[in-house]
Amino acid sequence: MSESARELAAVQREHWQRTYGEHPGMYGERPSEPAVHAAGVFRAARAGALLELGAGHGRDALFFAREGYTVLATDFSPVGLEQLREAAAARGLAERVTTAVHDVREPLPLADASVDGVFAHMLLCMALSTEEIHALVAEVRRVLRPGGVFVYTVRHTADAHYGVGTGHGDDIWEHGGFAVHFFSRELVDALAQGWSLQEVHAFEEGGLPRRLWRVTQTLPG
Repeated sequence: MSESARELAAVQREHWQRTYGEHPGMYGERPSEPAVHAAGVFRAARAGALLELGAGHGRDALFFAREGYTVLATDFSPVGLEQLREAAAARGLAERVTTAVHDVREPLPLADASVDGVFAHMLLCMALSTEEIHALVAEVRRVLRPGGVFVYTVRHTADAHYGVGTGHGDDIWEHGGFAVHFFSRELVDALAQGWSLQEVHAFEEGGLPRRLWRVTQTLPG
């Protein structure tokens, strides 16, 4: 990692820490629409053990737990994960949800072929380089069991904030303090090599609105 990339990562980590601290439960309690969709996909694949990357304060991890899955929720913000643990305990879901502070630039804290499904809502489009994103997807592949499912969402290059604000190169743009790697379709297809790409679904979220893709891909069984 270059020095500038290391500095950007550190700034973003601190920014998210501060944001979760100042706005507890900032995304509310209702699950995201991609998580609701993913729960059905995981159910059809007979998944039981899930990994959520970038879980934040846990609205989606808690939803998955309520749906009967066991979830390892990871995030690089201890503040967000503490909010998640408190919420899980208050809702009687502590036995179904575990947490781990983790930066996705590092290897995932799981054994090979140890989970049935992986979910990541707007985690891959954080301030990660293309090389780091490829390395992360390789790690997802490593920890998934054969036939496992990976569902992720990303903002893409048709988003209104693409090209706006401070450019950091590699399609990473910072606006309002948040740095985003905007995905091209070519990047989605490259990340699906060696997988079965089931769906690339375009949708919108939020007031701007943000323009995203929901990607579903599976490992060969």
